[in-house]
Amino acid sequence: MKNKIFLLKDLSKIVHKEKKKSKVFVHCHGVFDLLHIGHIKHLEKAKEQGDKLIVTLTSDKYVNKGPGRPVFNENLRCDAIAALDVVDYVAINDSSTAVNPIKILKPNIYCKGTDYKNFKDDITGEIKNELKEIKKIKGRIFFTEEMTFSSSRLINRSTNFFSQKQKRIIRKINEKLNFKKIKNIINDFDRFKVLIIGETIIDQYNFCEALGKSGKEPILVLKETQKDQYLGGVLGIARNISEICKNITVISMLGEKKEYLKDINKNLPKNILKRFIFKKNSPTIVKKRYVDNISQSKVIGIYNINDEILSKKDESKFIKFLKSEIPKHDLVIVSDYGHGLISKKSANMICKNSKFLALNAQVNASNIGYHTIRNYNNFDTLIINEKEIRHEMRDKVNKLEFLMSNLSKEKKIENIIVTVGSRGSILYAKKQNKFFYADAFAHKIIDKVGAGDTMLSVIGLCLKSKIDYNLTLLISSLAAAQSVESIGNKNTIKKIKILKTLESILK
Repeated sequence: MKNKIFLLKDLSKIVHKEKKKSKVFVHCHGVFDLLHIGHIKHLEKAKEQGDKLIVTLTSDKYVNKGPGRPVFNENLRCDAIAALDVVDYVAINDSSTAVNPIKILKPNIYCKGTDYKNFKDDITGEIKNELKEIKKIKGRIFFTEEMTFSSSRLINRSTNFFSQKQKRIIRKINEKLNFKKIKNIINDFDRFKVLIIGETIIDQYNFCEALGKSGKEPILVLKETQKDQYLGGVLGIARNISEICKNITVISMLGEKKEYLKDINKNLPKNILKRFIFKKNSPTIVKKRYVDNISQSKVIGIYNINDEILSKKDESKFIKFLKSEIPKHDLVIVSDYGHGLISKKSANMICKNSKFLALNAQVNASNIGYHTIRNYNNFDTLIINEKEIRHEMRDKVNKLEFLMSNLSKEKKIENIIVTVGSRGSILYAKKQNKFFYADAFAHKIIDKVGAGDTMLSVIGLCLKSKIDYNLTLLISSLAAAQSVESIGNKNTIKKIKILKTLESILK
């Protein structure tokens, strides 16, 4: 079995040598997460088209089937495929499509299942690129007509992969909508003009190795090994939805000396329009985190910040931006970090003039005890975590549902979403006076920074579209799950990944 498994570069030499003996090579590619009779029939039919059958498997990091997938890692999946007599060679493909192995291996025939015959049904659009590549090398594509089964459907229905709460949400969504309709809803998000308001934060991660206690002082000594820097705050939100929405404007602030402006211009997608004020006597906000290189645990955080309120001149410019931009946009997203940008006056203006307002007013280390959502009133959507709502309501005893209902009535908020960590989230819809629940979908949590902002932006888009509340929670939970799988805002959420995950879990 093991002698069938090769690296792509080594396998290409074997193929080249065997082709000189007029051997015809057939190539199949896929995830093969749960090997089933449909796969076997497909591979048997593929082998009939030539002399040798090569199977390449998508490596773990490129499997877009949802959190916790693949169920079986790439090595186990290789072993399972290699155990089949019909298969001659197996290799892992460390890229998202079969284009690379087709280039390297140059098979005579590339074989796909009948469900790929209609290119319009391929979410990624990559089957077209694979077809182009096989034609370049003068090969051909062949579609098997064998019975088809879905590994995802088998996993979803035959295992305890999802919690009872998750299964209930998935079942309710399936009763109302099919994947094609959901895909159209998400693709339709790009018609919205989105305005994002709040502070810009530069997130710096300093990875360190712990050397031990200082010889002379009672302090921990760290050796810095690597530095990473990402755009955070509202720029992180803007980057996250830049694949989903075409027209995005950001109103934010930087330091008086315009630090990091070049980095921002370089790293922000072109469809994001920027409106900055440069706050007098202030630096651009930088939040440094020192992280243990081995455990990836944060050791300490250091903030470079001036969180005093804006000067009259700066606030005048800020309000001018608000007056100009708010009427042009369908959806306004505010992430108020409490660092001096948004005053009671400007908050009131945002609430009164926004067509649809989604808000996150965060409690953090520098503003706890001072920051509040009470500057905002009569708006559409609030996302807040359990600690923040208990802090806001000065209540650590009563149930969250009681606090959510009371806050909604008091501040005239149409929808409140409370995130409860690994337990997921709760959505309260005031008009229906009804609660909706969703378990968290994240299986691998690296860093929770930015997860709330990610969820806010996607929830705002969903509720603006007036889609089903269960679907709203599902889509936003999947976006948040993507967000926590990497350090800070290193990786933005990918629309294609959300779509592929939805397609998989709704089977």
